[in-house]
Amino acid sequence: MPRLFPKMSMSEVDEKVRLIAEKVYASALKEEDTKDAMALFTVPEDCPIGLHEDRERALQKELAEQHSQESAKKKKNFMLKRSHSMSLSVSTDWALSLVSPLLSPTIPEPCQPEIFPDFQRVTISGDYCAGITVEDYEQAAKSLLTALFIREKYSRLAYHRFPRTTAKFLHNARDEEWREEDEILPDIWPYPHEGEDPYSMEGIPEDLNYMLQMKDGIVHVYDNAEALKQEQPHSLPYPDLETFAIDLSHVLAMIADGPTKTYCHRRLNFLASKFYLHEMLNEMAELKELKSVPHRDFYNVRKVDTHIHAAACMNQKHLLKFIKTTYQTEADRVVLEKGCQKITLKEVFNNLNMDPYDLTVDSLDVHAGRQTFHRFDKFNSKYNPVGASELREIYLKSDNYIKGEYFARLVKEVAAELEESKYQHAEPRLSIYGRSTSEWESLATWFIQHKVHSPNMRWMIQVPRIYDIFRSKKLVPHFAKMLENIFLPLFEATVNPQKHKAIHIFLKYVTGFDSVDDESKHSDHMFSYKSPKPESWTTDDNPPYTYYLFYMYANIMVLNNLRKERGLNTFQFRPHCGEAGSITHLVSAFLTADNISHGLNLKKSPVLQYLYYLAQVPIAMSPLSNNSLFLQYSKNPLREFLHKGLCFHYTKEALMEEYAIAAQLWKLSTCDLCEIARNSVLQSGLSHQEKKHFIGSNYLQDGPEGNDIRRTNVAQIRMAYRHETLCNELSFLVDAVKTESG
Repeated sequence: MPRLFPKMSMSEVDEKVRLIAEKVYASALKEEDTKDAMALFTVPEDCPIGLHEDRERALQKELAEQHSQESAKKKKNFMLKRSHSMSLSVSTDWALSLVSPLLSPTIPEPCQPEIFPDFQRVTISGDYCAGITVEDYEQAAKSLLTALFIREKYSRLAYHRFPRTTAKFLHNARDEEWREEDEILPDIWPYPHEGEDPYSMEGIPEDLNYMLQMKDGIVHVYDNAEALKQEQPHSLPYPDLETFAIDLSHVLAMIADGPTKTYCHRRLNFLASKFYLHEMLNEMAELKELKSVPHRDFYNVRKVDTHIHAAACMNQKHLLKFIKTTYQTEADRVVLEKGCQKITLKEVFNNLNMDPYDLTVDSLDVHAGRQTFHRFDKFNSKYNPVGASELREIYLKSDNYIKGEYFARLVKEVAAELEESKYQHAEPRLSIYGRSTSEWESLATWFIQHKVHSPNMRWMIQVPRIYDIFRSKKLVPHFAKMLENIFLPLFEATVNPQKHKAIHIFLKYVTGFDSVDDESKHSDHMFSYKSPKPESWTTDDNPPYTYYLFYMYANIMVLNNLRKERGLNTFQFRPHCGEAGSITHLVSAFLTADNISHGLNLKKSPVLQYLYYLAQVPIAMSPLSNNSLFLQYSKNPLREFLHKGLCFHYTKEALMEEYAIAAQLWKLSTCDLCEIARNSVLQSGLSHQEKKHFIGSNYLQDGPEGNDIRRTNVAQIRMAYRHETLCNELSFLVDAVKTESG
């Protein structure tokens, strides 16, 4: 059965929902526009009188509800269903056991103690709805489930991951049976075995000679010229802007809904408090578990840095040493061409009035510090060694006069260090800008020519949101041209790999795409279904963040379905999101992204934070990088997210440095650190086979069943706690819907 994108029309949307969504978006734009230097020093508006009045109103509402027979009946039904759910015993398939007591365990009895550890559990008895009315609870539950259904739809269509536990509960809410064979997963190829040539041109699939055309900002595939003429595209899911705007409006309206905000805020507070109690009661038991694991400790569990830029993958001392070495051995080599003039390395330094011998880490000035705080422009300039763009061109670019040789050597030295450490992996980001279609061929040739592949590295492609710069320099006529330059070569290499062998080989080691730039940059355009098509976006203004995300996601989705059809690897969409700027960025990413980097602004919205928890959206956090740019380390919400159970890990600077500083500052336990390391492997672009080897053969299972403590060093008690807690939160939502329909 063909996979198609289910389209909707604005006429089907509740006018009230649309207006609320537009109001939320407009207020977010206004907030961005009015930010100034004083925004750093604003005080939260916790007015005691206002808080007192809010409590009074809630109490009056609760009292009024008690006199309502219908409300009393609903509450009684909820409590009966809840007590029934809570009384269910833990079985081997926890997610279903909470909602289906008839299922029997499938694992023999002797294995039970090992898989389901005995520990002190925190439970709440009595009126679980206290503090929130039945009507508000119903409304919040329905809204949250709707948002989860929307994310599941977008994840499945793009071959992104969606957590099993949440999927099982969503199927139960629809009275459907969840089946493992229906699960959609990214298709990522494992690295070549020892002795295999990673750059081999053998076995490349045959060309299909399909026709390709960019239409409304999305590449469409046609079987032949006649199909193109008849406008009958190949059977693939082609997203449309209107449907996306409708789905987005549902989530936008929800984050402004009072009852939903109250419910989510209370649940998040409960999660934080529950983890504190769990830690107090079970810390020693978790530690005892870890001590009984032979050979394994934090230092020899697998960790993946999923958020590192290739041009910054080496530390400053490494870069300094490399610059000095090349000057000593290759001073007379021509490394730059300006106009018709060829310039040697020695001449470059003479023109800069400096001697590499005198260079120090301080004078190299590639480390972000106090001067870069809230200054993205200064942060970017740190990629220029000694502030000289010529040195960046020579040492940190893949498309220069020396064909990126120095950059390749630097990256290979970093890769050698990772291979030596054995347990650390990285996914460096390389840039594709969208200036011309030749960028992909150039990057792929660099990768193959310099043999940059490493078993400890996978590659991400970052696309900077700099259309406004290209348009002002007349490099592209409209936004669609930039999208075409980015995606059309990928479709061509997928359809006709024999004609694009270099790109085909390179794409085997690319795991996903990132959207990068300064999120705090303001855009005057309010994204909606009325937004102009990319072909009509001809102004010099940059499109808003949501516009970028939708068109990147849409093209990746079509490309993934085409590649899956051809038996090729698929890609994940993993944008920078929530580092700064509007809260609406996180709403867009909730629909479109497999996982995100940063997510700091989740602390501003309890509804979004709770949704990211329920959907277990992976977040790569970079507290040291944020400390240099947007948020002081001590204010980073990482520890808070850990306690609540959001699925994140941290990266960016030297990986072990991030772990060491966070462990000291927040007093994280060994189990905390190993849990974060395991998360990094789960959300990385490593293949299914590699993940099975690194974290356990059953890693796709949820809870203790999916954890191999001998490989991850994560206590089974911790895994059991996380899984039971998530099931409990999801069962609240399903119980509300089931009780109402029942």
